[in-house]
Amino acid sequence: MTTRRILIIDDEYDIRAVAELCLKAVGCWQVSTAASGSEGVAKAASEQPDVILLDVMMPDMDGIATFQALQANLATKTIPVILLTAKTQAAEQRRFAELGVRAIITKPFKAMKLPAQIAAVLDWET
Repeated sequence: MTTRRILIIDDEYDIRAVAELCLKAVGCWQVSTAASGSEGVAKAASEQPDVILLDVMMPDMDGIATFQALQANLATKTIPVILLTAKTQAAEQRRFAELGVRAIITKPFKAMKLPAQIAAVLDWET
């Protein structure tokens, strides 16, 4: 079985650390992290992860701008992106879905269930 590779792009250290821990321990996946959109775009291009977990609200380059940069790059265009967001208004959720992201996971998320959520979205066996 192939080990899945996940890239977490989130400016909050605690979110990155908790998600990374659970994805490694429960999902048995390889995880890398980025603290900013620009760092995430560079890592996505060089590491070619199987999926990207992307925070929406970040300083400088927010999640939407980061997603657009990923989509504009031929090397990262096909990598599925799952948004992590505290924005739960129906209009915001619709706007995110219209971007073409694979799924939206709302914060706060249940860390121990995160691997199963990702696997379900991507039809991965757990």
